Amino acid sequence: MPLAPRAQRIAAAMTAGFPAIGAEVTDAAQARRLLAAAPRPDLAPVPVARTEDRVLGGTGPPVRIYWPDGAAPHPVTVFFHGGGFTLCGLDSHDRFCRILVSGAGTIVVSVDYRLAPEHPFPAAVEDARAAVAWAHANAAALGGDPGRLAVAGDSAGGALAAVACLAARDHAGPPIAFQLLVYPVTDAGQDTASYREHAEGGFLTAAHMRWYWEQYLTDPSDADHPYASPLRARDLSHLPPAFVLTAECDPLRDEGEAYAARLAEAGVPVEARRFDGAFHGFFGLDHVLPVAVEARRATTEALRAALGTVPPP
Repeated sequence: MPLAPRAQRIAAAMTAGFPAIGAEVTDAAQARRLLAAAPRPDLAPVPVARTEDRVLGGTGPPVRIYWPDGAAPHPVTVFFHGGGFTLCGLDSHDRFCRILVSGAGTIVVSVDYRLAPEHPFPAAVEDARAAVAWAHANAAALGGDPGRLAVAGDSAGGALAAVACLAARDHAGPPIAFQLLVYPVTDAGQDTASYREHAEGGFLTAAHMRWYWEQYLTDPSDADHPYASPLRARDLSHLPPAFVLTAECDPLRDEGEAYAARLAEAGVPVEARRFDGAFHGFFGLDHVLPVAVEARRATTEALRAALGTVPPP
């Protein structure tokens, strides 16, 4: 199913406001400046009880913490933003985090991990691990429940969420109850059918992904490391239950679905949902795309079910 006319128009508008990375724009700092200067939709923020910006341990990484309404203790979800390990930050994914807070009744700790190429692999992984450990250790002080700790992320952030689970398993904790992976990056190979079918026209392009990987990996051999390409991990057993969301018209579709399939083969409870006619980056567009409304409902329901929270009124 190709993109519907409305989705095509929205993807084209998003593309027009996005730096032509890997082509006219090859410098990450320039790409960030152009992205910061691009116009944003004037949307009322999704309401949450409160937010607070902190720097973990006084030296990094910065985080933004969101609290839901209702009585503590709440579950805690550590969130990692997308952007190809190179772009974006706390502000770009503020709406995404607020959706999780309001829809799932969870505290969200959004992590401003170090970006490539200034800080290539494994810097982002190290920050992800540090943030998850901090969230678990400080959950009670935040009004949270350390026994209901989840990770979540979209695109490159989905990779970091998956890797945080692998690292927690490999290094004896902290315990993670659930992983929410939204059109995740799982493999550096870039050689799937969806890469060929949707190389262009769906906002994220195959050329974008080539550039992102070039920024993130300084040594090509790092592509085989399971903390860079979690799909290449030999063993995916004993990982937290997962919800894996993919978009049909997305170069990353096949690797996300392959990761979900391998989790299931390893005995991990997993729900995989492909959203037909959707493109990479559609999740936060619930104000203009009905398919994003359904994705919002599905992800927050999955998070509520896993973490034991009640639906919002």
